[in-house]
Order: sequence, then structure tokens, then C-alpha cells
Amino acid sequence: MSLNTPNSQELKYLSLLSAQFPTCQAAYTEIINLEAILNLPKGTEHFMSDVHGEYEAFEHILNNCSGVIRERVAATFRHELTTTEQADLCTLIYYPNERLRQVRASGQDTPAWYSQTLLQLIRLARFLSESYTRSKVRKAMPVAYAYIIDELLHASDGAASDRHAYHVSIIDSIIETGSAGDFICSIASLIKRLAVDHLHIVGDIFDRGPHADRIIDRLMGYHSLDIQWGNHDVCWMGAAAGSAACVAAVVRNNVHYRTLEVLESAYGISLRQLAVFAGATYKADDGMNPCEKAISVILFKLEGQLVKRHPEFDMDDRLLLDHVDPDLGVVKIAGVDHALATCDFPTLDPTRPYELSPEEKVVLDGLVTSFRESERLHAHIDFLYEHGSIYLVHNGNLLFHGCVPLTDHGSFRSVSCSGQRYAGRSYLDFADRVCRRAWQGSDPDALDWMWYLWCGRYSPLCGRVVKTFERTYLTDEKTWVEAEDPYYQLLESPGTCERILAEFGLAGPACHIVNGHMPVRAAQGESPIKADGRLIVIDGGFCKAYHKTTGIAGYTLIADPTGMRIKAHRPFESVRAALESNADIVSESDQFETYERPLTIADTDTGDAINAQIADLQTLLGAYRSGELTEHAEA
Repeated sequence: MSLNTPNSQELKYLSLLSAQFPTCQAAYTEIINLEAILNLPKGTEHFMSDVHGEYEAFEHILNNCSGVIRERVAATFRHELTTTEQADLCTLIYYPNERLRQVRASGQDTPAWYSQTLLQLIRLARFLSESYTRSKVRKAMPVAYAYIIDELLHASDGAASDRHAYHVSIIDSIIETGSAGDFICSIASLIKRLAVDHLHIVGDIFDRGPHADRIIDRLMGYHSLDIQWGNHDVCWMGAAAGSAACVAAVVRNNVHYRTLEVLESAYGISLRQLAVFAGATYKADDGMNPCEKAISVILFKLEGQLVKRHPEFDMDDRLLLDHVDPDLGVVKIAGVDHALATCDFPTLDPTRPYELSPEEKVVLDGLVTSFRESERLHAHIDFLYEHGSIYLVHNGNLLFHGCVPLTDHGSFRSVSCSGQRYAGRSYLDFADRVCRRAWQGSDPDALDWMWYLWCGRYSPLCGRVVKTFERTYLTDEKTWVEAEDPYYQLLESPGTCERILAEFGLAGPACHIVNGHMPVRAAQGESPIKADGRLIVIDGGFCKAYHKTTGIAGYTLIADPTGMRIKAHRPFESVRAALESNADIVSESDQFETYERPLTIADTDTGDAINAQIADLQTLLGAYRSGELTEHAEA
């Protein structure tokens, strides 16, 4: 807002603002507070992607804050605790309830152990709290112990001082009242909360692994996060909204990856009708699961119907069912006959290959109804919509899961979208709008787009020609190769990345693209850092199925006040191993960008918003001083 004489609209706004800051003193006190916040260190951001239902590994990385807890413990106690003692303390922070049960069972829970442990945890929490305002730290504290923790975090360093004695007496009282265990859990929770200020999940929570539902439950309780939808997420979102093609795709994925628990136990979606139909209709003696056969045929019929409804999708080459010849055991693709892995197609009518049989329609209707009526699934999808988007511009970084579709020459590909053409940012904005339209009103056109965003030729969430048909029915793996969008060949070019960043309003060496979706083959020497550091790919293969491909088990990108680094995680053994032998996820850190000076909140998007608030308050002060607004006593 201008510092000049306010106009009538500005005066109306300032009058509303004056209700919150009714005097000059209230306004300049807030300005002082805000300017102090601007000078605090920038909050630490963690970026993760493609967790694919691997709950236990994901939970451990949240608990160890991608290895940051271990680093902080080492920095704080390197001259006081042995490596084993540091590991014991870390495991206590990661899994306080479980570790405390072990301590009690072994008889180690003496007053001396509690006192020493509490003092160590308080020191660590005090160290981490220095990056935040006291108010923000208080809000992060468990309510039951907020006052006591606040007192302990502001202890004097002088061992002989009265203040120190006061804090020692508090700890003694905590132990004497039998609340030490509960207090340890509360401090451990606070430490993990302070270690990471904000979490970005860059797509693909669902599929492959068995517990996407538990991951979302965990994220629903996380203090600060955003999500960029991946193609697997959008498929589930479309299924919950009522897209029959997305329902069939989700069910097929879970049948194929043998993760039926997430459907049946987690979301109450019964596959019994499908199983009965498959058992009565399909053979089980050719090495292919009858359920997978049944749902695959249903899926390819639905996809064929959808492609025919939308010629603008340009996917006629995916219409393959009418080229299947079960009698000869072949399918003709691009004029070439390929041998089929199965000739079992009892519901395929060669005269109407994309029409569902009556029995298939009954099975599909039941599945669609189950997806639409699952309360827990809908709560989870609501959460994804509330906290998610196709892309995000945040603190100079552009986050998206898949790609920005390009032509071979590197220009933004123009895509026909419901009668209009979009390219670059406008195309991704359209994709975001159509996703929300599908959820809010079950618009048939929007539901079809949910399927397209899952696997369409120019989908920004997918970026390749998906060969589900070939992978299902053909044994020749050469036919499985999925042609990729030119984006993936051009992402090593700094110029290409700079054009993409500029399209989203970002420029300068401190700006980056943060990308998921593409497993980095670290074992073969591939680096996640592309285009001279302008693009970072953070899909390191959380999913166990990708461990052999990537050689690691996921990445975390960390942006803190000093710079940016990427951590490559080794496979996680188990929570049991963590508790019994302090088995942690080993993470290798690569600092690829260091700032000339530590960044503060003033350097962030939050800082921009605070500066705008300060400008408004300064204008309010000017209005008070000029007499255009009258100060009034605070209530």
C-alpha cells in the first residue's frame, strides 16, 4: 500500500486494520515484532517424492528428519557422548514410546537415567529452538507441558546460578511425580517438530507399496506441508471422484503389485465380486492371475471408450483390443504381429471390442460405488485437495512431479484442452482446475481428464506413452519401452530449465526446479543434480521394487539457511532393528549449493508477506499521525 495520502478504498482497508491495531503504539509495536522476525534464520525445508506406500521407511525418515536429528545430536554432544550413546539418544527421539518400554523392561529407568536423559533432550531442543520466535516454539509444544518446557528451554548456562537450580528442581519434580516418560515423549516430539519447519511431498504417495493410507494419516498430523500431485495420486483422486477408468486402473495396479490390503482393509473396497467373476470366467492355468486378466480387460475397454470420446487426446495408437486375435495368439501393433502371453479373452467381442459385457458392467458398477462411498478414502482425498496442487512456486523453487511438456525443439507444447489450447504454465493451471472440477462436481469431461492426467500422452504428471497393455500381455520387453516427452532429454540443458523457470516467474541462480517421477540410477553413476544445479530430481526409489534400479532408497532435498543439499538414503531395515540395534537409515549428504550468507526469513516468501504487512502498518501510522484516522483505546 502506498505511503502517500490514502484514497477512499485504502482508508476503508485501514479502518478495518485499525480494529486490530487501534493506536500508534499498537502499530509500531507490531512493526518492531515483524522486523525482528525478518532477521530470524530461514526455516529448514525438506523435499521428498515418490514414497509409493512405503510407510515404515517414510515414517522413519520423518522421525529422524532425514538424518538431521543425528547430525544435531553429534554437533551438540560430540565431546560428551560416545557414538553408541549418541545412537541411543537418537533412537529414543525417533521412537520414544517403544524405547522407553525397553528401558523399563531392562531396569535402566533409574532417576539418574531420567535426569541425564531429560537434560540432554532439553539441550537439544534449546539448540533447535534458537531459529524460531519464542511464540512459535510455544505453539509447537504439547499443551500439557507447554509452561514447563518453556521454562526449561530458557535455562541459564551457569551451573551455580539460582536459575539453574530452579530448572534442576523442575526436572527432579518431573521424575518424582512419575511423569518423566510422558515428558520425554513430549520433548522428543518437539525436537522433531523444530528440526524441520516445512515439508514438501512432490508427488506419488499411492501405489506399489502397501500402506499409502498410513502415510496420509501421518501427513494429516504433520505441522506444515504441501503436496504436488503425482500421476498415481491423481488416478486415486479420479477413482474417488467416480471415474470408472481410474477405478479400473487403481484396482489393476493393486492386483498387479499384490497390495490388496490398501483397498480392502484400509478403504473397505471389496474385491469379492471381481474375484468371483474372474474365477468363473477366466482360466488359471497359463501363469496369469484371473483377477488381473479380468480387471485388465475391463480397463482397456474403458480406456478405448474414453479415447474415442476424446480425439483431441491423440491416443488412437492405444486402441489395441480390436487388434487382438485370441485364436492366433497375437496382437497387431503398428502393423507387426506380437505373440500374446495369454489367449484367454472370453469377454472380448471382436465386433464390439470396447463394449463391457453385462457381467463386467455389474462388477465395475460395484467397484465405482465402493470407491465413491469409502469415507476414509474421501477424507484422504479431501486432504490431498486441500494441501495439494499440480505445481507450486515457493521460495524461489518450482516444484512439480512430472514435467512441463515440450516439443523436440524445447518450446512449450500446445495441448488441446476442452476446446482451447494451452502450453507451459497455462496448461498446468488448466490441469489444476480440471482436477478440482472433477472433485467438486463429478463433471464427466473432468473425470475423463483425470484418467488422461494419469497416463495421457502429454500429461504433465506422466510425460510418457504408457505401455500398460504391452506390459500386461506381451513377453517381448522391447515392446514395453515407453517413449518420453522431450522434456526428459532436455532437462540437462541450463537454458531449457531457465526458460521453464521464467515461465513461472522465477529468474536468477538461486532458483531451481524440484522434480519427482524419474528414478535416478545412482548405482550407475547418475546424479540427481541436473543442468548445472538448476534442476534437482528427488525420486531416488523409496519403493522396494526400485531399489535395484536406483541403488538407493529415496532422496531428501534439504534447503536450510546455509544452502541446499541432497541426502541419498540407504534401505531401511525395520523399526524392530532400529530399536534393538539402533539401526538407522544411513544417508549420504551432498551439499551442492552454499549461500554467501545465511538466509533469513526476509529472503523468503514469508518475508515478502511480512514486508507487505509492515508497509500497511506504516501507512496506518501515517493515517493516525495525519488525523485521517483517529486512535481509539484498546479494548
